[in-house]
Amino acid sequence: MQSCYDVVIVGGGMVGSALAAALGSSGLSVAVIESRLPQEICPDEEHDLRVSALSVASERILKAIGAWEGIKQRRCCPYRRMKVWEFSEESAATLFDSQQINYDHLGYIVENRVIQLALLDSLRNLDNIELITPAMTKNIDFSPGSTLIELDNGRQLVARLLVAADGGYSKVRQSVGMGVHGWDYEQHALVASVITHYPQQDITWQQFTPTGPLAFLPLTGNRASLVWYNTPSEIKRLNALDDQAFMSELVATFPDTLGRIESLLERGSFPLRRQHAQAYVKEGVALIGDAAHMIHPLAGQGVNIGLLDAATLAEVLADAMVEGRSITSLETLKRYEQQRRQHNFVMMQSMDLFYRVFSNDILPLKIIRNIGLGLAGKVTPAKNKVMAFAMGLEGKLPKLAKE
Repeated sequence: MQSCYDVVIVGGGMVGSALAAALGSSGLSVAVIESRLPQEICPDEEHDLRVSALSVASERILKAIGAWEGIKQRRCCPYRRMKVWEFSEESAATLFDSQQINYDHLGYIVENRVIQLALLDSLRNLDNIELITPAMTKNIDFSPGSTLIELDNGRQLVARLLVAADGGYSKVRQSVGMGVHGWDYEQHALVASVITHYPQQDITWQQFTPTGPLAFLPLTGNRASLVWYNTPSEIKRLNALDDQAFMSELVATFPDTLGRIESLLERGSFPLRRQHAQAYVKEGVALIGDAAHMIHPLAGQGVNIGLLDAATLAEVLADAMVEGRSITSLETLKRYEQQRRQHNFVMMQSMDLFYRVFSNDILPLKIIRNIGLGLAGKVTPAKNKVMAFAMGLEGKLPKLAKE
C-alpha cells in the first residue's frame, strides 16, 4: 500500500476532485482523502436542495477533465437568460441574454451531488490518482515537503504538497497555521425545492428587496429552486412554519413572475459568511475553494471561482514539472496565488457591494439604484461586459477554462 505521494488533497468534494482530475496527466502521484462518497442519483429521484450555477468557464474545465459527460448523463438545466430588478420588472430591470454575445447559454444549474459524482467517476479512470474513502484526517504533522497525515482508519500518508480542499472551516488550514479574515453577513438563505406550473424554463431571475434577494433557479422539468434571503431571525421564523403556512408566505412574498407553485418538495437554510485566507500558499501547502475563500452566494460564483482555483493550481504544478522546478517551493506556489487571490478578492468585493447597496430601505438610494438597473438594461456594451465576466470569459484564465 502506497504511503508517499507528490500531492495529497484533503477533501474530495467538487473543487478537490476537480484538482485531482486536472492532475491526471501530470505524472504526479496524487491521493484524495474524502470522508464519504455521495449516493448515486436515481433518474426519478427529486432534486437536491444544494445546487450550483456553473459558468461557461466551469463547463469548459469540467469538459477538459472528463467530467462533463457524467453531468449531462445524469441531469442539468441550461439557462439562456438572467433578469434582475427591484421595483419594476418591466421598466427598471436588466435582462442578460446569452444570444447578445453569441452564446447559446449563460450557464447550467446543476446539483452539487451530480457534479461531485461525475468528477469522482473521472478519477477512477486515472492511474496516478488514489481516492481514499471513507477517511478523515486525525492528525497533521506539517513539515514543508514531507507532511505526515494520520487518518482515522490508522493509515499514514506523507505528502510533498498538501492541498486544503476541506471547506470553509478547513482543518488543514488551521493545522498549518494559515489565518483568515472574515465575518458573518446579517442574512441567512432559505432554499426551497418546488414543482412549478410552468414547464422547464431557460431563465434565472433575482428580485432585490431591503431584507435580501428573492431568487429563482430553473431545474429540469417543471422543478425549480427558490432562494429567499432574509435576516437570521426571519429565516428562523419561516423554518418553524408548517408547509401550508410557509407556502402562503412564499406566494405572498415572491413576485408574480414565479407563477403558480404546485407543491413544495423540500426546504432548508444556511448562514452566510464572507471569509478570505490571508495567504493561499506557504511552502508545501496550498488552499483552494472554500478553504481559501467564502463568498456571498447571490451571484452563484462560489463553485466557479473554486474550479478556477483548481484549474490554475493544476496548471502551475504541471508547468513546474516541465520546467524542473519544485512543486512545493514558495516560488512555484506563489504563481498560483498571484493568479487567483486578487481575482477572487475582486469578485468578493463586487458581491459585497451588491449586498450593501441593495440591503437597505433608504429612499434616495432606492431611487438611484433602480434608475441604475433600468439604464444598465439599455446600455448594451456595459451589460455584455458584465455578462462575459459572470460567464468566466474575462480576465486571466487557466488553460483548462479556455476554448
